[in-house]
Amino acid sequence: MRFITKQTGSSLVEILVAVFVVSIGLLGVARMEIFSTQSNYAAIQRTSAANIAHDFMEKMRANPAELAAYSGLAIGDGSVAMPLLDCRINDCATADIAAWDTWAWEQQLIGAAEVAAGVNTGGLAEPRGCITGPAGGPGEYTITIAWRGSQSQPNPATSNCGEGEGIYGTGEEFRRVLTMTFFVSDDGVI
Repeated sequence: MRFITKQTGSSLVEILVAVFVVSIGLLGVARMEIFSTQSNYAAIQRTSAANIAHDFMEKMRANPAELAAYSGLAIGDGSVAMPLLDCRINDCATADIAAWDTWAWEQQLIGAAEVAAGVNTGGLAEPRGCITGPAGGPGEYTITIAWRGSQSQPNPATSNCGEGEGIYGTGEEFRRVLTMTFFVSDDGVI
């Protein structure tokens, strides 16, 4: 007598196919998560650059007597020394305010307000800030902030701020730029 048995489980081949299909799906989810994280990082850097540029634009407008001190700036490597007068707690002359503003701008760029284990953790990645415009006085000024992106792209040609320093790749392919152009009148009013 022959007994006919019914198969009640899965075969090894079916299990392997199911594992393969699930693993392909999980790899897709992982890739999407990586892309999302990179995009989020880029958006945070661009938003930070825009906020920092806008803040400094307002400082320039608030101190129109010292526009010559701001024009031609190229900072971001941590080389601007802290001024002797802290204009947050002292009454400062306009020249002292310009020196304080420049130092504070660089501190924002490099993220000096947020430190972990002695390393700046805020700010932008490898930032450089540049200001172009008339050599003082009213006129159109441009604030450019450059930073290092996480993925290579063509070098933006809108400004040369930070170029040639070797911090954005051999062909500047990691260089990101935000440019803000604005007008300052001789009394600071638009």
